[in-house]
Amino acid sequence: MLNPCLCGSGRPFDDCCGPHLSARTIAPTAEALMRSRYSAFATGQADYLLATWHPTTRPATLTLEPGLRWLGLKILSTEAGGATDQEGWVTFVARSKLQGRAQRLQERSRFVREHGRWFYLDGELG
Repeated sequence: MLNPCLCGSGRPFDDCCGPHLSARTIAPTAEALMRSRYSAFATGQADYLLATWHPTTRPATLTLEPGLRWLGLKILSTEAGGATDQEGWVTFVARSKLQGRAQRLQERSRFVREHGRWFYLDGELG
């Protein structure tokens, strides 16, 4: 497969997160938004992260950690978050490495859909 997606879906990047990151399409589900946000972190696209963060919880600016290398995403569960839902949760583990030291982030993220678009609202660290 050419250029597998960074989110671990097993699909090509151009058929998975790529269209969302380039604003050609919007993520149809909370899980698709979660995956595209992971890909945005992995490729350093802070603008996409801010644009998909709900305005009520979005920081004014976002500085990504220099030298942080994202190694993989595993979706543990999804609750609601479908194309017709207004709210959804995605529990995931994201692995990264910074200055040779492995890191693991587990979060249960909450997403809301407004005017047909999904937004990251907040999350609970696991």
